[in-house]
Amino acid sequence: MTRINLCFEVHQPLRLKAHFNPDVKSDSLIDHYFDMKKNENIFNKVAHKCYLPANAAVLNAIDNLGKKFRVTYSISGVFLDQCEMFNSDVLESFKQLADTGCVEFLGQTYYHSLASLWGTEREEFVEQVEMHRERTKDLFGQRPIVFENTELIYNNMVAKTVAGLGFRGIFAEGCDHLLDGWKSPNYLYTPPGHVENDIKIFLRNYKLSDDIGYRFSARWWEEWPLTAEKYAAWLASTPGEVVNIFIDYETFGEHHWKDTGILWFLGSLPFEISKRKNLKFTTPRRCLTLPARGGLDVFEYNTISWADMERDTSAWLGNRMQQHAYEEIKALKHWVDVSNNKEMKKVWRYLQNSDHLYYLCTKGWGDGDVHTYFSPFGTAEDGFYTIHRIVSDIKWKITNGMG
Repeated sequence: MTRINLCFEVHQPLRLKAHFNPDVKSDSLIDHYFDMKKNENIFNKVAHKCYLPANAAVLNAIDNLGKKFRVTYSISGVFLDQCEMFNSDVLESFKQLADTGCVEFLGQTYYHSLASLWGTEREEFVEQVEMHRERTKDLFGQRPIVFENTELIYNNMVAKTVAGLGFRGIFAEGCDHLLDGWKSPNYLYTPPGHVENDIKIFLRNYKLSDDIGYRFSARWWEEWPLTAEKYAAWLASTPGEVVNIFIDYETFGEHHWKDTGILWFLGSLPFEISKRKNLKFTTPRRCLTLPARGGLDVFEYNTISWADMERDTSAWLGNRMQQHAYEEIKALKHWVDVSNNKEMKKVWRYLQNSDHLYYLCTKGWGDGDVHTYFSPFGTAEDGFYTIHRIVSDIKWKITNGMG
């Protein structure tokens, strides 16, 4: 029996003002730095194209299949904040899913940040993870025990820190270079020095995930059109103990529009898989009793993620602008601590959204097009100057007793 973990990443960044002017007065520090009107418009647009219809399709499958269908969500705290700011119906629809008992929620960083990569003790990372875990428990009645770091960023130290927080599982990208010899993404593993009953690594099957996330509406693809029946057949013929399908939730209706048939695919897939006697929907928590089939050693200098062709941290730290902005944002911790201002600390943490650095990417070809498509800035250079101006303004306000 092959177990299927169907996992969705749910996140929307809080976008900065593309033409930030420090002299323009605002009602709050959040409004001063972030384009809240644009954020509201985008959130509600995606809510009606993706979140609400996709949640309805998942709920319909659960209503009809019961516990034969299970699904997993990793929802950022930034997304949850925007639900409360802009559209409470979205949050209520996720609560309705939680009430079915067929949904698991993963832990992650509250602010969808890169905090796991800095600090000898990773204090900021730990605090954000605990914030997210408590918020998830308060909203959905679950305290997560399986973790998905921002954009599946993973290395040995991340695993060690997360294990120290009591998590029993963690997701990573099933990169080819990790899978030497017999290894497959369809088994569980452990980090170096960890024993069988310690934290286990779930590997994303990137090929099967990207068949939906990236190639679903690609007419050049030899497998187009992808039907739920065809995809279920692929899963049924996939060897291994657990297949982890992990994709952005915006795949359904936003990245691939409704007229491609993507929402119909989402609604049909649970029923097609339920027809296969050798397949079983589950959630990561329910897979923790499976034995680890080996170890995976990912040193910090070889950190992996699910982003771009390189599947490393270059999507956010691959050029000098990104690296400089990253260091500036990190260094703000001192200033924010000096200010002792809760709203300023929230601004700083929203500034840690990995998306802001993502928009500064200058890669070419397909990966670069994706970065540019999502960016609220005209160019990567525009984004860099915006972040620099905002960081400078934050320092100025704190120095002058205004923050």
